[in-house]
Amino acid sequence: MTDPSETPKRRPQQRKQVLLRLDPSVYEAIARWAGEDLRSANAQIEFLLRRALAEAGRLPKETGPMPRRGRPPVSEP
Repeated sequence: MTDPSETPKRRPQQRKQVLLRLDPSVYEAIARWAGEDLRSANAQIEFLLRRALAEAGRLPKETGPMPRRGRPPVSEP
């Protein structure tokens, strides 16, 4: 039998992955909106879900900020 203390520990996942089924027209509208806001469709969906949770008073306090994606800001020389 294997000692449980010898089994490798799994690192906690940083981000939860979920499968989301959307009406194609809803996805297209989100993708267009995301493009206007310079976000991916995935980031736009997360942004909208966070906003809805906050407005409903249901956003958990331990929720971190939205992850920054894309290029880092250009620093002045």
